[in-house]
Amino acid sequence: MAVSFVVIGFFSRGRSSLQGYARLNFLRWRAGRWLVFPALRFLLKLASVAVFSLVVIAGLLGDQKPLNNLAPTMVWVIWWVGLAYISALVGNVWVLLNPWSAVFGWLETLYRYVRPGGRLSLNLDYMERLGTWPGVVLFMAFAWVELVYSASAVPRNLATLMVAYSLVTWTGMAVFGKHRWLRYGEVFTVVFGLLARFAPTEVAVCDAEQCLTCSVDCRSSGGECVNCYECFEKAEPDSRELNLRPYAVGLLQAEWASPSLMIFVVLVVATVTFDGLTATPFWSSLVGNVYPAFRVLGGQALTGVQTMGLLVFPPIFLGVYLAFSAGMAMVSGSTVTVSDLGRAFVFSLVPIALAYHLAHFLSFLLIQGQLVIPLASNPLGRGWDLLGTVDYKVNIGIVDARFAWITAVIAIVIGHVIAVYVAHVVALRIFTDERAARRSQYPMVVLMVGYTMLSLWIIAQPVVELSSV
Repeated sequence: MAVSFVVIGFFSRGRSSLQGYARLNFLRWRAGRWLVFPALRFLLKLASVAVFSLVVIAGLLGDQKPLNNLAPTMVWVIWWVGLAYISALVGNVWVLLNPWSAVFGWLETLYRYVRPGGRLSLNLDYMERLGTWPGVVLFMAFAWVELVYSASAVPRNLATLMVAYSLVTWTGMAVFGKHRWLRYGEVFTVVFGLLARFAPTEVAVCDAEQCLTCSVDCRSSGGECVNCYECFEKAEPDSRELNLRPYAVGLLQAEWASPSLMIFVVLVVATVTFDGLTATPFWSSLVGNVYPAFRVLGGQALTGVQTMGLLVFPPIFLGVYLAFSAGMAMVSGSTVTVSDLGRAFVFSLVPIALAYHLAHFLSFLLIQGQLVIPLASNPLGRGWDLLGTVDYKVNIGIVDARFAWITAVIAIVIGHVIAVYVAHVVALRIFTDERAARRSQYPMVVLMVGYTMLSLWIIAQPVVELSSV
């Protein structure tokens, strides 16, 4: 990490590295245009809604043993873990697969057919100061369900939460408009969109007139409309682009995150780290020490301890991040405020979140993910064999401990090196003096090295499962 900082600082000099990046537009070729063909997009959305409906039905009506029901594996393994990898390493496919967006869009089309000129959504003004705060609150609730709620794998509970979240999402779309709510309140659109900034694909609209009808100010300071799916959806075919680009350049856009989006990114990094920390002997010992204070909660004492940890951990992460932002301001001699520096550099944390997600969950995805093969034939656990795969046996030897460890180390180190590079490029954009930009990165590299050590320490610990005392 330290050596990479020196190398990046030596080779990334001047502001020329900030001027654009290589793009290859797939839509220039007929074969590429099939990727955005309306019928294909419709079929993908239809398949997504069908799978979503099947998962809800399986959760409500199927066998309530998690290993016998499709819902837990589909939600926690295939969707949450698998789609995060695809979003970062391929592109933002969630835009096509989002079942809530698809259903609301179809209802809008039906409403306009029944009442020409009418609008299903109230399209109320979305107050700018709200920013991504609805997404922050919903992500915190989701993190609690994933990391703390002991019955999160019970199929009926999952299905009930999916229905409840559907109502929240469709209400937000009905009040503020589909695209506004997707951008600020639909938490998974925000999460997968953040990870997709790392991805090697993007959509763009080259017609500036199209952005005038967008519900938000979607053009960057450089005048580009990149990854605004509202504009892309409405634009004429000739003004659309589906580009291949270098990895991680989406994190280098000349953009200042809003305070709420900064909090959101820090929250993502903090929760994935908290997930790993809670499986270590250190956390088990800590819980044992504070457990007596929560005995008043009876059988929910452990849940209370875990909840308190989840509530405390993100503010600690935020405090550390802002402290190092203050260090950047001090050593650079800049007049830029600590808050503004935090907002400017926060996207450099995205590769870290992705790297730890890969290191922590790869074995889980490759082994537990195999369960979807037999469960696809017997989604409700009723003894069916619809696809002839119900007898498939999970191969636990597909990933050994050596492979998992080496992959985790490589992912974490590469992720942090990319984060250092992103932070360095951002520094060159913010600070007019190149030496000040380089000095500003001294605290950042200390932060990156420290977090690398913490991440490697966590994945090196033996896994400890907590149970009520």
